[in-house]
Amino acid sequence: MMFLSKSKTRAVHHYHDEREKDNKGDDGEASTSLTVWTKSLVYSCSGFTVIGSDGGLAYRVDNYTGRPDQTILMDGSGNPIFTICRRKKLRLLDYWLVYEGEVCKHSNNDMQKPMFCVRKNMRRLRQTKVDDVVAYVYCGVSENRCMYVVEGSFTHRSCKILDESRRVVAEIRKKEGLPKGASFGLEVFHLIIKPDFHCRFAMAIVLLLDQMYS
Repeated sequence: MMFLSKSKTRAVHHYHDEREKDNKGDDGEASTSLTVWTKSLVYSCSGFTVIGSDGGLAYRVDNYTGRPDQTILMDGSGNPIFTICRRKKLRLLDYWLVYEGEVCKHSNNDMQKPMFCVRKNMRRLRQTKVDDVVAYVYCGVSENRCMYVVEGSFTHRSCKILDESRRVVAEIRKKEGLPKGASFGLEVFHLIIKPDFHCRFAMAIVLLLDQMYS
């Protein structure tokens, strides 16, 4: 396995603006700010590199195939956190199952229950009054209870994750370039997580949105 050179690693940390301060929630508690880079630190891989507010490596994704049916979210040390599996329903609708830890691609996943299921909002296939909804997050495999919805546009890096009471628990925002500096484009963006929402859960949703809309 070949990792990127030190110069490129330094470039990743350059993407993390040290002057970026934690956002404050309505209750005064600090939110967590992550800088997400849609590149892997490993050569010949697609994936993600996520820098924490302290400038350290928080999460990573290393995909050895272009668009895998299975993606593993890891912490900064390479330990698996979630396995994201893509499924097809009736050969038409895609949905994604998220398992805790690492799940072998060729194993029988029926023995392990997924933590949650995510479905893309198929606007062209059915009428909906909520045009801003891009994805639905359900508890387990059942679609009876929608825990969260994602609204906005992932393509433009402007999304909000809302809970059942319509409270924003996380946001995806564009990262603005420095004055007189180059623009970061869509490759680098911010993930802002409220204090009572899990960062790893928010990052898993980012990976799902990337598979749906990229």
